[in-house]
Amino acid sequence: MRREHFTLEVENVEWVETDGEPNKPSVSIEFTGPSTMIRERLTGPDGALLEAGETDVALRLQAPLGDGAPGVVSVTNRVTGEFILELNQDADNVLTFIAAARGYGESSNDDDGRYTVEITLEGDDEPFVRYDKRTFLVYDDEGSLLRQHSLIPSGVEL
Repeated sequence: MRREHFTLEVENVEWVETDGEPNKPSVSIEFTGPSTMIRERLTGPDGALLEAGETDVALRLQAPLGDGAPGVVSVTNRVTGEFILELNQDADNVLTFIAAARGYGESSNDDDGRYTVEITLEGDDEPFVRYDKRTFLVYDDEGSLLRQHSLIPSGVEL
């Protein structure tokens, strides 16, 4: 799968910059490549779709953090470590998203998650998978975890 096969849209992040009412942020990822490939990656060995707890979401910077730093957003299979998908994204946009998820989590009693990820196949009206997530890890361009920029629930040790 190629990164160009994915498009990403976010919702409910505008309030961060305007100090508005916190809303649960969401990210929608549409896949425009061969659907059998993404279906296989989102399916576990038992034939069932992976659940939220079986996936991880991360941003890997491709340059030192700064204005306009490029990055790669990935969703991985937590059990196998295999990439489910990767796509290029501006790091500043992702960090704004993480700030919205952090703010929402601090203002909410939503135990399901701090943000939502939906993956949709081209031409489908409904998401193929929908995950409520609590963690979003950020790594620098050398592969080190940036804890201060990551979304890590309290009590979670990495």
